[in-house]
Amino acid sequence: MIELSRSSYYYRPVESKKRAVEDADIRDRIEVLALEFPRYGYRRMTAQLKQEDFRVNHKRILRIMRESDLLCRVRRRRGRTTDSEHGLPVYPNLYRNAVPSEPDRVWVADVTYIRLMAQFVYLAVLLDAYSRKVVGWGLSRRLDATLTCAALKAAIASRRPPVDCIHHSDRGVQYASHEYVKLLTEHGFQISMSRKGNPYDNAQAESFLKTLKTEEAYLWEYRSFDEVNERIERFIKEVYNRKRLHSALGYQSPEQFEMAFTPMQGSLERSSQFCPA
Repeated sequence: MIELSRSSYYYRPVESKKRAVEDADIRDRIEVLALEFPRYGYRRMTAQLKQEDFRVNHKRILRIMRESDLLCRVRRRRGRTTDSEHGLPVYPNLYRNAVPSEPDRVWVADVTYIRLMAQFVYLAVLLDAYSRKVVGWGLSRRLDATLTCAALKAAIASRRPPVDCIHHSDRGVQYASHEYVKLLTEHGFQISMSRKGNPYDNAQAESFLKTLKTEEAYLWEYRSFDEVNERIERFIKEVYNRKRLHSALGYQSPEQFEMAFTPMQGSLERSSQFCPA
């Protein structure tokens, strides 16, 4: 017979029961979070739970999510919205994904499509490269300069960026158009464009659009333009900007990250962290 103290004999079942109860509470909370953030992986879920004062680690969350079949499965789709075969002027890349040290130093822009039941609509977005916050967006049934100009005007109105803020995009005709370039120059932006056929030159915007597709657009069958507009606005303002944790921001939301910024911090870090090429 194995020699085991009486206290050890009774201790283990009690601890096991306590852990099972804790796992059940954690599982309940994960299920609620998974409804709001359907594509949260176990690392991001761990960070979220720690912010809510759960005593957990990533191994425990991985186990619980795997047992409950809550690990996300990303569907990958590809589409083409960039037409760089045009005769309009293009601009050199002033931004090589070197993260700026303060807000409104670099904005990144991109366009994607969203499928309705019988047609496509198009979404143009601008993000602040410091915080990854969406600062402006526009939705349209047509993919043209009117769409991108509407997104840019919305961003300018909400942020009022300083002169010399870098505006970075791909070489698509919507961003190279006379109307769009005129709007940029009137507001003192430095114009920057990716190299031809190189999506990594605009990685932050590409990353956001992937997030929007996998965590919102692919999960719904939109029936109308108004429904897309309503849900995209909710996702950007209430979920992505305000709540969704971003691994590159130390598992904070874009709004949390910007709130923690101080002008002194930016002035001290600017010369060492950001140098437009």
